[in-house]
Amino acid sequence: MKNLWLIFLAGGALTFLTRFSFIYFLQNRRISPTQERLLRLLPVAALSAMIAPQLFYTAQGFNPLGVRVLAGLAATLTAWRTRSVLWTLAVGMAILWLSAAFTAFQW
Repeated sequence: MKNLWLIFLAGGALTFLTRFSFIYFLQNRRISPTQERLLRLLPVAALSAMIAPQLFYTAQGFNPLGVRVLAGLAATLTAWRTRSVLWTLAVGMAILWLSAAFTAFQW
């Protein structure tokens, strides 16, 4: 148990130092407009990297035509049209739940 707390503290310190280093070392520097544009896209790229494997990979392997892809596309379209996180989640989850219900029922 003691080792676990040491790992938590070391991980927290490492995370803090990594983030703090950017603030400390770059506080008096100006970044170019190109770098600023690229930094604005970083959260979208990171989120896409976390979501894409969940959409395309199942327990059976790669599935580019699965229900998750359909739910992801529907959620993406909903987000684009409504700009609402609530509607995006509702549409994506509704498609997933309906598909699970239909596959469990097995027509």
